[in-house]
Amino acid sequence: MTLPLGVYVHFPWCVSKCPYCDFNSHALRGSLPEQAYVDALCTDLRAQVERYAQSLAGRSVTSIFLGGGTPSLFSPAAIGRVLQTLRDELSVVATAEITLEANPGTIERGRFAEYAAVGVNRISVGAQTFDASRLRVLGRVHSPAETATALEELHAAGVHNFNIDLMYGLPGQGVAEALADVQTALSFSPAQISHYHLTLEPGTPFAAQPPAALPDEDTTVEILAACVPVLKAAGFERYEVSAYARSGRACAHNLLYWAFGDYLGLGAGAHGKLSGHDGATGEWRILRTTQPRDPRRFQRDPRAALVQTEVAPAQRPFEFMLNALRLLEGFATPQFELGTGLPWRTVEPTVERLSQRGLLSVGAGRVRPTPLGLQYLNDLLVEFLPSESGT
Repeated sequence: MTLPLGVYVHFPWCVSKCPYCDFNSHALRGSLPEQAYVDALCTDLRAQVERYAQSLAGRSVTSIFLGGGTPSLFSPAAIGRVLQTLRDELSVVATAEITLEANPGTIERGRFAEYAAVGVNRISVGAQTFDASRLRVLGRVHSPAETATALEELHAAGVHNFNIDLMYGLPGQGVAEALADVQTALSFSPAQISHYHLTLEPGTPFAAQPPAALPDEDTTVEILAACVPVLKAAGFERYEVSAYARSGRACAHNLLYWAFGDYLGLGAGAHGKLSGHDGATGEWRILRTTQPRDPRRFQRDPRAALVQTEVAPAQRPFEFMLNALRLLEGFATPQFELGTGLPWRTVEPTVERLSQRGLLSVGAGRVRPTPLGLQYLNDLLVEFLPSESGT
């Protein structure tokens, strides 16, 4: 049994920077440096394939995620070149899920068919809301009509495996408005709906100056309680804290993350994770990789810019749980040992203690968050942080 392997490719530019966004995205000034950036991505890929040949040997890529920023600012030809280079350098299974993030305002008519032609088989559309006034508050550059056009074009292009991103807890939003967003999204027959709570991330304009009329916690709890049954009745099962999908349509790449799988991270600000036995010592190692956030610095020398750090054994339980406990089905205990290289007894007392508190469900070799555990997930996860003594 081996860990799944994926690839994340980051495209850092947007038409404008949204005030709630803490991702590595940069407002586009002037023309898009498409060719130069794709050149740098290909250099980055080849360098990492060479550097991590031992960890990658004999493994196949099962998912590719093209994220941002706004990858759909890049032409289908540029995306196709990235995907072809990935196929040239790595073993990519024929059934690999290949997702492209797209903002409705950056898609021209007919383009989804062109992205599909170069290998993209899943689209994630950043709708956020179908309310025009709230889109403006969020700093989005598209309109509800443009979202509708983009979603209709997906069906016309034969791309039926797509996700719609929605936010709730928006300024001035109540239960009725949030339900209207969900029902509008359902009318376009997506494969998945990601339903995120608007959060004020540190360092963002919204954190410095929150928008007026944000709903209180009781209202957001009521919104979630109202929306989940509607999604379930429409055939969408909640499989992760913020994700609902039709049967067999859960995002494979996100499942890879939450199963503590491995992935190459390519592009400005991209993070990667690779694990395996050290050839010299035989010890299990987990490496995290990071590229600089500044696209210009990344483009100058992707080989030299890559930073590698090792995840210490004491930190591995927290990192594993941070991912695995986002899933409603949780994880099987052998997954912990496979992913961390640590015996189950490392966390067994903590798991049992949290089970007694009603935050985890333990049985049949699986550990799952309870509804209470999901509600207080951050508090639950803190229990797996290493102590100050490092034990």
